[in-house]
Amino acid sequence: MTVDSSAARKPRRSAAGKAGTTGSNTGTTGDPTGTTGTKRAARGSRAAARKGTEPELVQLLTPEGKRVKNAEYDAYVAGITPDELRGLYRDMVLTRRFDAEATALQRQGELGLWASLLGQEAAQIGSGRATREDDYVFPTYREHGVAWCRGVDPTNLLGMFRGVNNGGWDPNGNNFHLYTIVIGSQTLHATGYAMGITKDGADSAVIAYFGDGASSQGDVAESFTFSAVYNAPVVFFCQNNQWAISEPTEKQSRVPLYQRAQGFGFPGVRVDGNDVLACLAVTKWALERARAGEGPTLVEAFTYRMGAHTTSDDPSRYRGDEERAAWEAKDPILRLRRYLEASNHADEGFFAELEEESEALGRRVREAVRAMPDPDRFAIFENVYADGHALVDEERAQFAAYQASFADAEGGH
Repeated sequence: MTVDSSAARKPRRSAAGKAGTTGSNTGTTGDPTGTTGTKRAARGSRAAARKGTEPELVQLLTPEGKRVKNAEYDAYVAGITPDELRGLYRDMVLTRRFDAEATALQRQGELGLWASLLGQEAAQIGSGRATREDDYVFPTYREHGVAWCRGVDPTNLLGMFRGVNNGGWDPNGNNFHLYTIVIGSQTLHATGYAMGITKDGADSAVIAYFGDGASSQGDVAESFTFSAVYNAPVVFFCQNNQWAISEPTEKQSRVPLYQRAQGFGFPGVRVDGNDVLACLAVTKWALERARAGEGPTLVEAFTYRMGAHTTSDDPSRYRGDEERAAWEAKDPILRLRRYLEASNHADEGFFAELEEESEALGRRVREAVRAMPDPDRFAIFENVYADGHALVDEERAQFAAYQASFADAEGGH
């Protein structure tokens, strides 16, 4: 299915016409060339290496639910209201409930496979809520929370995993592309789309999601090159969940992932991926930078995949329980709940009502999946060639005979 990038909106502002936006406390800036941020980030990484410490990451909300100030990013969430904070909490809770139901459905044989987002809710909801309606999103196959933010019905995500369709929504309806199974290829799609936006003269932006494992793919490196050279309005949002299936991040990169942007000439920033406020703020900054004509940004959301890579994976074979326990203490949902309670922004009535809504969502998902009609078994032969083909006709006949053999066997019993 094609996506339409021809609808120009407002004229794009040039980089020369806008002052640079300050980047993160990791040492990135929003200057058009990224030079200042690159130099400062390089100095910071060398200093961190000498001290034997991890580089700083942007954090606005601690695991204990305490709000911390950040001179560079506070402005991007300064106007957030209690109602909006409750909305972020609701988004994460319902996304987690949907994800848990989908995992259970796969275990019950209703889905062929499922890729859980458990533990990554803040990274997805924070970044997803930072997008504008006219921005365009290119996901992988795990961005269930971003899909929620873009208004995609969660039941539409399940058709592909049940094997009844090739994707359950029109990408142009929500500016949310179909799930991409091929690792890293969506970053190239996003870069090309962003280059098209520039030619259209629109001031919208593009965001591409990928994981730490995909950062090792050549497609991602090529995307970085093209986006930098053509100053494309794209944000590369890497959810570093520490494991590329069974391969840890330290076996993929000798430097923190966000620092890879330095070699391509644009800023990179590491954000606490379990802090929904920080993810919201940093992504807003990066998207505004893109819309202003200042080019690409790499955001590394430092988070953790609490569950298996997919339901066909067994994480107990390559990582210990103590690692998971350490990350459970940084749970994104519990973190925001603590802040809401301490700030008197939510009461028990709110949480109880949300629990009821969560259970209702689970029931709706179960009913919708089980009601999905089986696809026409012969539809796969219909769109191979426009005018038909003798070999396809032969294969169709063989498949028909194979299907008929089951009916014969059942009749024989």
